Amino acid sequence: MSQSRSPVREQPVREQIVQVATRLMAVQGYHRTSLEDVLRESGAGKGNFYHYFRSKEDLGYAILDRLVRLFAERTLEPVFGDPGRPPLAQVDAFFDAIVAAQRARNCVGGCPMGNLATELADSHEGFRQRLCGAFDAWRERVGGALARARSDGVLAEEADPDGLARFLVAGLEGAILMTKVQKDIRVMETCVVELRRHLAFYRREVASTVVAGGAC
Repeated sequence: MSQSRSPVREQPVREQIVQVATRLMAVQGYHRTSLEDVLRESGAGKGNFYHYFRSKEDLGYAILDRLVRLFAERTLEPVFGDPGRPPLAQVDAFFDAIVAAQRARNCVGGCPMGNLATELADSHEGFRQRLCGAFDAWRERVGGALARARSDGVLAEEADPDGLARFLVAGLEGAILMTKVQKDIRVMETCVVELRRHLAFYRREVASTVVAGGAC
């Protein structure tokens, strides 16, 4: 009688492969990271690899799934899942979390999802679709907080939560990229200050003042 494989023993092997491949691709990129690199660094054999993954592409999808899951667990959920924090305070906390992450990395590496998007969005439709879904999830959490702020009367009625969320996410991604290039956390900090100023324009008290004052 054949014995079934133990998931307790198998799971660490799969996770080790994914973790090592994530680290290698963060430095070398997807295309320049070979399966031989992953197997050598992880200590896994080809049999181990093909037990869990059909191809390098399949491994890449697993890496992206892991990145999305960790970002949700470590950043999105703690910030936007806190019912005791007002919606705009959630967005402020999100800005703080993104800046803190870049500071902790010493401005190295940028955004892992952004790096994959830069390399693969124009050449691999499967990755493009998955990356689109990942950024949509990010945008939806920001947009949801902005929509609640508008419903609470804190954000001006003319504010478009989804449009604002797209702008803020795009601004953060661009700021992360420029911080990676210039290796200066002040780039990230300055960009976030400007994003906050833009959002502040739609706060109820500011928008009301602009309308009351009229055009120049």
